[in-house]
Amino acid sequence: MDNEIKMQRAKEVYEAYCRMLDTRDWKYEKDEEKLAIISGIRGEDLPIKFIIRINPTLEAVSYLSVLPFNVPEDKRIDAAVMVCVANYGLAEGCFDYDIRDGELVFRLVNSYTGSDTNLSDDLFEEMIMLASSTVDRYNDKFLAVVKGIMSLQQFIDEEHAD
Repeated sequence: MDNEIKMQRAKEVYEAYCRMLDTRDWKYEKDEEKLAIISGIRGEDLPIKFIIRINPTLEAVSYLSVLPFNVPEDKRIDAAVMVCVANYGLAEGCFDYDIRDGELVFRLVNSYTGSDTNLSDDLFEEMIMLASSTVDRYNDKFLAVVKGIMSLQQFIDEEHAD
């Protein structure tokens, strides 16, 4: 598929995502040049901000949520272990971690290659809700370990208790 066709398809997916959000009266910002949607949702404890990007080259939608704190240098090895433990138990998506600056990001990617059946409003909403609930499940635990409220071992034990 040539680049022009891929770009047209990406714009269709982007517009479909925006229509779905509009239908649900969702507040968001558009970056049409980057085919990005910036929004958020209120978690149980911490706010969850996210970016949805449409990638024409990969023919994929990515949901990225940067956690609202960076891991301090003295906790970065613990955070690396936490991310490994959390990712091992996830069926979809993963946490990315930059050990250099302590940034934690949740990433969920869904391909739209092939057919229009991938473009349902329910799938778009499910992607947002699945990713947001995953971030909500882990962001406070990550922060608790970073702040010393929970030990790394407690985090591991809690994750393996399921």
